[in-house]
Parts: sequence; C-alpha cells; structure tokens
Amino acid sequence: MTEATAPRIEIGIQETVPMIHYLVAMPQPETHLFEVTLQLINHSSKILDLKMPVWTPGSYLVREYAKNLQYFAAFAGDKPLPWRKISKNHWQVNTSGVSELTVRYRMFANELSVRTNHLDSTHGYFNGAALFFRLPGWESLPIQITVVPPRPDWRVTTSLPAVGGQAYTFLADDFDTLVDSPVEIGNHKSYYFEVLGKPHELAVWGEGNLQSQQAIADIQKVIQVEAQMFGGLPYERYIFLLHLFAQAYGGLEHKNCCSLIYQRFGFRSQDKYERFVQLVAHEFFHLWNVKRIRPKGLEVFDYEQENYTSSLWFCEGTTSYYDLLIPLRAGIYDAKSYLSHLSKEITRFLTTPGRKVQPLAESSFDAWIKLYRPDANSNNCQMSYYLKGEMVSLLLDLLIRARHGNQRSLDDVMRQMWWKFGQPEIGYTPEQLQEVIESVAGVDLADFFESYINSTDELPFNHYLEPFGLHLVAEREEEPYLGIKAKTENAREVIKFVEVGSPAQVAGIDAGDELLAIEGIRLTAHQLSDRLKDYQPNDTIAVTVFHQDELRTYSVTLGTPHPTKFQIVPVHNPDPSQKENGAGWLGVPIVTLR
Repeated sequence: MTEATAPRIEIGIQETVPMIHYLVAMPQPETHLFEVTLQLINHSSKILDLKMPVWTPGSYLVREYAKNLQYFAAFAGDKPLPWRKISKNHWQVNTSGVSELTVRYRMFANELSVRTNHLDSTHGYFNGAALFFRLPGWESLPIQITVVPPRPDWRVTTSLPAVGGQAYTFLADDFDTLVDSPVEIGNHKSYYFEVLGKPHELAVWGEGNLQSQQAIADIQKVIQVEAQMFGGLPYERYIFLLHLFAQAYGGLEHKNCCSLIYQRFGFRSQDKYERFVQLVAHEFFHLWNVKRIRPKGLEVFDYEQENYTSSLWFCEGTTSYYDLLIPLRAGIYDAKSYLSHLSKEITRFLTTPGRKVQPLAESSFDAWIKLYRPDANSNNCQMSYYLKGEMVSLLLDLLIRARHGNQRSLDDVMRQMWWKFGQPEIGYTPEQLQEVIESVAGVDLADFFESYINSTDELPFNHYLEPFGLHLVAEREEEPYLGIKAKTENAREVIKFVEVGSPAQVAGIDAGDELLAIEGIRLTAHQLSDRLKDYQPNDTIAVTVFHQDELRTYSVTLGTPHPTKFQIVPVHNPDPSQKENGAGWLGVPIVTLR
C-alpha cells in the first residue's frame, strides 16, 4: 500500500487510553500481498517496539512469520519516522514523542495451511500471529481490526465480534484473542445451524464433493456428544472454517472456532469421510483440552520463542484417542468401524521403530525441533506424541474402566481437569496431571508413567484389552524382510526409508539411494514386494542402487517377515466379566464384533 492510497483509519479518540487499530487490505490479491496499516493513538514513549510472533499456539514449531514481511514504513501524519530492525522479528520506531502514528507493511501470503496466511484471486485467509505485530507492554489492550475486501462480492467471516456501525470492523479483547481468531475473506459458502441453543457456522472455501447436509448433521452430533461429556458449551458462538484443497489435511484449534483443511474430493469414500469427522471431533475437543485445559508451559504464551512442556502427549494424544471414540458415541459409525480405525492407529505405532528410542515425555518436549521437521531417519529415532499419546490414553481408559466396572473412565479424568484447570484457565504441571489420573483410577500409577511416558518400554496392549474380551493379533507379509520403503519420483525409484537394524541398513543401503535392480533384474518400487516373494528368509540377494550417482551392488541377507498389520478382535469364549466390560466400553456385545 502506498502512502498516497492508504485509507485514513477513523476511530474515536479517548484522551489518555492507548488505542490500537489494524486495517488489512488486499487491493491486488493475485500478488499474494496483504497490505497492513497499524494506527496507534495516545502512544506516549519515544520508542515504539514491534515484534512479529515466531509461532502460533497449537502448532509447535518456530515458523518465522517475519520472513514474509516485504515492506515497512512508519509515519506521523505524512512525515516519515526513522526506524531500524533490531532482530529477525523486532522493529523499532523512533516516534520523537508523537502520540499518534501509523505503521504500514506488506505480508506475502501464499502458503495454504491452517497456521499460515493465504491470499489469491479466490479468497484471503490469515492467522493473527502470522500477520500482526505484538506491541510489548500493550498486549492486554483491546485491538480493533478492519478488513477491506478487494471486491464487493467478498465478505468476511471471523469469530471476533463486530463493531457496530463500522463495515467489516471487529474487536479483539487483547493480543492473545487476536492471535486466536483467524479470518476468512471471500465468497465462501456459509451454513448456519444451532446446537444446544447456540449458533454455529460452517464456512467452506473451495470446490469438492462435500455433502453439506450430511456433514452438518454429523458435526451437530459431535458437538452434542462432547458438550454432554463436559457439561455444556464454553462459548456463545462457534465457527468451523473449512478449506477444500488437493491432498491437504490438518486442523488448528481456537477458543471460538477452528480451521480445517481437507482434500476436496475426500467425502465420497466412507473411510475418508469418517476421517474427516474424526478431524472435526479432534479440533472441537481441543476447545476444552488445550485451549482451556493447558499445561503450565502454555498458560501464558511467549510468542518470541519455544514454549516447552512434556505434556503434549495429553494435549494432543488424548485428544487423538477421543477423536476416534466420539464418532462411535455419536452413532456416526459402529463399534466394528471404531475397532478398525483403532487397529490402524496401533499398526502405525507398532511399525514405527522410533517408539523404542524416544520416550513420550521427550517427544512432547522436543516437538519444536523434531515432529514438524521429519527427515528420512525420523521414523527410526522419533515417536509422535500424537500417536503414542493416543495409545497411552487408550491403556489408561481401559485401566480405569477395568478397575471400576466401567463406572469410571478417562472421561472422568477430562472432567476433573476441566473443573480444576480448564474453567479457571490455570496451567497444570505434569505432576498435577498424574495426580488427577491417579485419583480417578484409584491406584498409584508411578510405574505406569515411568514405563510408558518417561521410558520406552513396549506397551502391553493385550494386558489391557483382554479384560474387555479383546486381543491384538499380528499379521505378517508373505515376503521376507528387507527393511526399505521405496517410491517412484520423476521416473526414478527412490528409497525413502531404511529401517534401523534391517538387512538393508546392515548391508549399507541408504535413504535417498535410487533402487535399480535385484539380482541384476530391473524393478520398480511398485514391484518390490512381489519380487521379494520369490525368496526365502536367510537368502542372500544382490541389490543394485545408485548411491550419490555411484553404481553400487550390495549383498543383502533377508530376514524373517515382520508384522505389518495389527487387528483388535474378540477373544474366543469370553467370560461374563469380559462380556460386561466390553459392552460397557463399546456399547455393543463383543460377540457381535466377530
């Protein structure tokens, strides 16, 4: 935005109260540039510090939003003010004692995700942390934001309350609220509905095969089940922002809304549709667990750097456990489907070698440097706190249910955490979390936490499943074990992963090598499994690859087949206790699950 074309922001001036107003324009959305004007009134110091957040709550990676800022200028009226950049995300303006000043900058926005900004000819979307400066010392002050759509048919959707009498102007109570309130601008479709007497909106950008009536009916069921669990809805209005895009998947929670991104044609297949419902259930569950029930390390957000906690396994993993369970309770799918989904999650867990290397608490703590930055070795040395946290939450739920005949469950843990920490919004420590779980379980869980959260002991699934008349069975592939995963990329067969300790790794094969042949016969990644079926465990085969452009042939001794799939199935001849426990957990007789 040039000085000549920048619109004047008109706001009422109160004599001593500092006032903050952002104007967000996008006159040429095809350039992917948001043009932002910040007006400050009743500024009293000689220096104005402006700091761009480096991350956004709910997504634990330093994303360096300041890298997208392309232009910066400050003015007192029409007079330019001197400024300098102090660090990667810190600008400092010499205000010369003026009480009213304007800052203008442009932000490049061409990353479509739930945690960044996106602007093109079809819509605009932004997150507060990725667009707005934090003013140190002014964080608790209210902030007005005015959005200027580039075309008259574009409208604005946000959970922020509107300011009466001013077009597309909204009010955030403070900077945290501004960060927590994403904005969608465009001609997106909006569907309005009520649940428990409160208004809700599903705002959808993008084309696809979403069946809105079915989706809304199932979203209503999810809301009702979760509200019943916690005793009501902790908001007055809620918005689901849904972006339909190629193969994308993700979500980000907020106090009064959530952002979702899902593949545009991912709604016809029942399995994919159920995955979408699970995504909705996950992000909606977060409005209690994470947005209000928060670890001490996230009680007050530090937007300058990493905010460490070892409890992300409970924030995200427990939420992941419930995102499978909520649709079952809502009647969106049955117990067989639930166990099928759960079995797939257990399979992902048990086929990740990193579970033997990284403890769950460490995985939570190291989210900032590992989970969001995967590489070819990640599966060998890392364990997702989402996935293992989900598994540990499953075991805790079964432990509590078995001890108390389904009269207590992990639901009671969630309610206790809500009453003690969520409603007053007081951060909890790992010790307090353990105390609440132990109080509901009625047993000392020190050994459990040490083994499964602070160490890498294998999770004894069958020990916890059998009291419910269920057990976990492994299925093995027919081919002997080589230990690589390959994929065709640009007409090359690229080895994407080599499992630690596998015959391939022992022989010297690396991720990134180009797979060429077995026993001198060329093959593709797609053919690898069938070719291995021609051999037996302990056979030695010649595997030819390009390693950093050098042709190499390795002698590899194949291993015995490894389990590649795990399935939860009913035990034969369950006793009365198993039948009662299983029905209490899943809502149907376990004999019907065969």
